[in-house]
Amino acid sequence: MATQNGTSAQNVNGAPLQPCCTDPMTGFYRDGHCHTGPDDRGVHVVCAVMTEEFLTYTKAQGNDLSTPQPRFNFPGLQPGDGWCLCAARWLEAYEAGVAPPVKLEATHAKALDIISQEVLEAHAVTDE
Repeated sequence: MATQNGTSAQNVNGAPLQPCCTDPMTGFYRDGHCHTGPDDRGVHVVCAVMTEEFLTYTKAQGNDLSTPQPRFNFPGLQPGDGWCLCAARWLEAYEAGVAPPVKLEATHAKALDIISQEVLEAHAVTDE
């Protein structure tokens, strides 16, 4: 997917955006990437690896990502699944001490509008 100026989307490291997860299919556009655009009001740009701690936290905040929702073709997430999270929700979880690990190569550069590079790097998946 191209950005509005016709160039390829970039990740937080300034390289081409890599896929986040296709099983389950993630992304605001359900294309496996953390692409964003004018319709993505939640800015779903952080590619995170789900943890039990985060899934419990986000459910308590009113965003249940672990319960399957068949009518929306949503399988429910499990620890270890990749998912494009809203940057603000990831930052909120970080401030609460429960932020899930991040795949930097699959996290859209727009995340840097909300989260610092240093914070993202400190939570990067280490087995890349």
